[in-house]
Amino acid sequence: MKEITVKAVTENLDRVTDFANAFMEELGCSMRNIMRIDVVIDEVFANVSGYAYAPGTGDFTLRLSIEEDPKRIQLSFIDSGIPFDPLKREDPDTKLDAAHRLIGGLGIFVVKKTMDEVSYRYENGHNILTVAKYLDGGKS
Repeated sequence: MKEITVKAVTENLDRVTDFANAFMEELGCSMRNIMRIDVVIDEVFANVSGYAYAPGTGDFTLRLSIEEDPKRIQLSFIDSGIPFDPLKREDPDTKLDAAHRLIGGLGIFVVKKTMDEVSYRYENGHNILTVAKYLDGGKS
């Protein structure tokens, strides 16, 4: 398991993404999976940096681990901001024209559609969103 903790400010997104990419490249992840996971990191980090601590800032931790049977990468996004379960949001109606859709919710919708597993819990003052992607012929 590896993790990085940074201030949840947009300037740190590249640091977090580079950290995750180095981990995934060491594992030999496909470029397709790396790109999918990069989108997820971008969406989650943007939400935490924009809303979790508003109007201030706080820490953001990304914890990465790999499991072998079946092979999957697991990412946990951890912050101590305002308690918020993004999975309770109703999925946006993607059949509606963009002008008629409600604002918000598209990012977590993308996360749910891209990852094989997504869960949330609030524990010891921390929001913990955990996602997993199966690799090498897993569930994907």
